[in-house]
Amino acid sequence: MLRLLASSCARGPGPGVGARPVAGLCHLGLRQSRQASDAPRNQPPSPELVARSVGVCSMMRLPVQTSPEGLDAAFIGVPLDTGTSNRPGARFGPRRIREESVMLRTANPSTGALPFQSLMVADLGDVNVNLYNLQDSCRRIQEAYEKIVAAGCIPLTLGGDHTITYPILQAMAKKHGPVGLLHVDAHTDTADKALGEKLYHGAPFRRCVDEGLLDCKRVAQIGIRGYSTTLDPYRYNRSQGFRVVLAEDCWMKSLVPLMAEIRQQMGGKPIYISFDIDALDPAYAPGTGTPEIAGLTPSQALEIIRGCQGLNVVGCDLVEVSPPYDLSGNTALLAANLLFEMLCALPKVTTV
Repeated sequence: MLRLLASSCARGPGPGVGARPVAGLCHLGLRQSRQASDAPRNQPPSPELVARSVGVCSMMRLPVQTSPEGLDAAFIGVPLDTGTSNRPGARFGPRRIREESVMLRTANPSTGALPFQSLMVADLGDVNVNLYNLQDSCRRIQEAYEKIVAAGCIPLTLGGDHTITYPILQAMAKKHGPVGLLHVDAHTDTADKALGEKLYHGAPFRRCVDEGLLDCKRVAQIGIRGYSTTLDPYRYNRSQGFRVVLAEDCWMKSLVPLMAEIRQQMGGKPIYISFDIDALDPAYAPGTGTPEIAGLTPSQALEIIRGCQGLNVVGCDLVEVSPPYDLSGNTALLAANLLFEMLCALPKVTTV
C-alpha cells in the first residue's frame, strides 16, 4: 500500500477501496475502470453540467484513488516546505493548486491534445510527509514514488518546496537509470550545503549528481537569474555538462527555437520536467518563497512545456507555490494550468 493520504480537501476512501468518484458526481459516470485500451477513461466534469463549486477538491475534480494500479498518469501532492530557506508556505501549495484547477477543461485547443481520451488519470492524494524530519520525509517520498513508477504510472507532482524533487528522482532512476532533466527555475539548486546541511531546497540537483541520478549531458536549466556571492555562479553546473540558459537570454523573445535545441539534446531517452514557479517573474507569480525579478513570462512557460511534446517524459513536478504570499490565487492558477500542459505533453497523448 502506498504511503499516501488523500488530499486534505479530498479525503480518500477506506481500506480496500481503490478509488472514489468526485462527490455529487456519481450519476454522471465520471469514474471508470481501465479494462481495455478502448474502455472509457476518467473525465473531469464539465462546468456546463456541474458547477465549479460542487465536488471534492481534487485536481481537476478527478476521482481520488489510493493506488496507482491501472493508471497511466496521476497527480500527487507533496505538501512539504521544511527545506525552504526564505518564505515558507509551500506545504499549502497542493491544496491551493487543486482549488484553482476547477478552471481547467479537458481539451487543449492550442496543441490539439486530448489527454483524457488517451490516458487513465486520477488524483492520488498527498504523500504522508513528516513535517518535523526532512530526511524521513524524503524517505517517505522515495518509497511512495517507487511504487507509483513501478505500476507504470507517470507522476505529475504538486509541491511543496524543491527538496522533494531529489527523492522523486531517486525513485525515477531506480526504474529508468540516470534521466535527462528539464529544470525551469530562477535558481540552479546545485548548492552543496547551507548552515551545514546538505538537504534543502537549494541543493536537490547537487545531491542528484552526487548519486548519479542524472544523465548530465541531458540536463538543461532555463530561466536562471539573480545576484550571487561570486561572479561565476554557474561554473559547477557547466562543469557537469549542464546547459544553463539565463533569463536575460530569454527576454523579449519566443523560446520555440530554444526548445527545438533542447529536444535535440534530450533525444529519445527518459526525461523528467521540474518546474519551479519562481522561474516566472513575480509580477505573474508572486506567491513563492524566493522570488527573483526579471523572470520568464507565462507565454514562455507554455512554449517550454509545449516544446516537450514528443519527448519521453517520465515524470513532472511544479514546486514552490506558497499560498500565504498569493493573495489573489493567480500563482496557484498559473501552476494548475502548467500542470495541465505537462499532462498534455506526456507520451501517448492523442493530438489532433
